[in-house]
Amino acid sequence: MNFNLSEEQLMIQQAARDFAQTELLPGVIERDNAQRFPHEQVKKMGELGLLGMMVDPKYGGAGMDSVSYVLALEEIAKVDASAAVVMSVNNSLVCAGLEKFCNEEQKMKYLRPLASGEVIGAFALSEPEAGSDATSQQTTAVDKGDHYILNGTKNWITNGGNATYYIVIAQTDPEKKHKGINAFIVEKGWPGFEIGPKEDKLGIRGSDTHSLLFTDVKVPKENRIGEDGFGFNFAMAVLNG
Repeated sequence: MNFNLSEEQLMIQQAARDFAQTELLPGVIERDNAQRFPHEQVKKMGELGLLGMMVDPKYGGAGMDSVSYVLALEEIAKVDASAAVVMSVNNSLVCAGLEKFCNEEQKMKYLRPLASGEVIGAFALSEPEAGSDATSQQTTAVDKGDHYILNGTKNWITNGGNATYYIVIAQTDPEKKHKGINAFIVEKGWPGFEIGPKEDKLGIRGSDTHSLLFTDVKVPKENRIGEDGFGFNFAMAVLNG
């Protein structure tokens, strides 16, 4: 087996290393102390193609392999762990799941701006009573025909305050247990969707971590990912990835 990096992988590694030194290193300690999200730096990461590295270019991504992604993420994390967390969530928990499981309409509407770095996303699974246990969701999504009504609370959500699109896992049919769980794409600003308090963390403080509050949020049925009851399998596949 050949463990040597390809010329392209080495170029990507060097580009990420140079970016980290020139764009992230200046002010990194000050941003962390002030718990300040690296807005300008994240925007430049998107322009460089770091926020949708493995996504097909037709959906706004860079079309790179997973080794290139890991090499780039490592270089970012060496200098700014907060920026690396933003990058990791957008690539691994948001873009990867959308590209693999969403339909074409959803990909064009949501994946393209996420992969190109126009906006960032968040993955909302954890709850106050359930932690990251996808089988114990207390957040509910009641089927109303052409839409769902979403109610509940999500905790410890990375990018929670700065994301534009959120993947939210919720229980639609408790009697079916894990087979009654669905995943939805929710947009910031929808009525009833509020961003909760920002967590005061011990480290990685430039990355924002929030609670998310849903009160009778109307989610169009076309924003459900996959078939009815696919949410648990979706969550597990994304986390495994």
